[in-house]
Amino acid sequence: MTVFTQDYQITWEKLPDDYKLPDDPVDNINQPALAAALTESLQLARKISANALTTTNYGICATLNNKMVIKAPDWAFIAKINLSREEVTRSYTPQLQGDIPVIVMEFISDTQETEYSIKATYPPGKWFFYERILKVPNYIIFEPDSGSFEMYRLENTEQYILQEPDENQRYWIAQMNLYLGVWQGTRENRTGKWLRWWDEQGNLLPWAIELAEQERQRTEQERQRAERLAAQLRAAGIEPEV
Repeated sequence: MTVFTQDYQITWEKLPDDYKLPDDPVDNINQPALAAALTESLQLARKISANALTTTNYGICATLNNKMVIKAPDWAFIAKINLSREEVTRSYTPQLQGDIPVIVMEFISDTQETEYSIKATYPPGKWFFYERILKVPNYIIFEPDSGSFEMYRLENTEQYILQEPDENQRYWIAQMNLYLGVWQGTRENRTGKWLRWWDEQGNLLPWAIELAEQERQRTEQERQRAERLAAQLRAAGIEPEV
């Protein structure tokens, strides 16, 4: 499949097996934790189907004028891939291997503001690549320290438009049937701002540690209820069965 945009001929080709991927370090210690938290709550809520894919600092490819371009968003969600996960171990090529990502996220960690780069010449900037080449419908830029959150949606103009949150300060991701917003709290010894998911009814999708705490509280409430019942029976002269 070949399309043209901004003087580019775009083709979708599998990354060659001998292609040397950049081995850049993670820019910020918070990036892996933020990404893992986003994926975990989706998995626990069974919002990731067998043929869906979430990626973290993972190369998403397109070929522009016969030159490979690879961008690795800090987090991305792909609703459907057309092959087994084992076949996308090094990189992912939309159109060839599955759907365009529904959403990509960048966690700001430097002062270069590369997340906003609209550089159109080769190699194109991140913004240009997501907006004009991949045409990802939802683009999130999040600054973990301050909690600054920007959501851009691809509109009919085929350009990203900054979105406003709802009354709960959340953003509706129609393709996922979920809200996305900023949450303050603690996870894995990090207290600060996190990106979290909420369902249509406004229920927060929990992490495993939160589910475990809910279960602990439920068990403790049942124990206390059983103790109260036993005390009432004894007061009535009845020895409760053990």
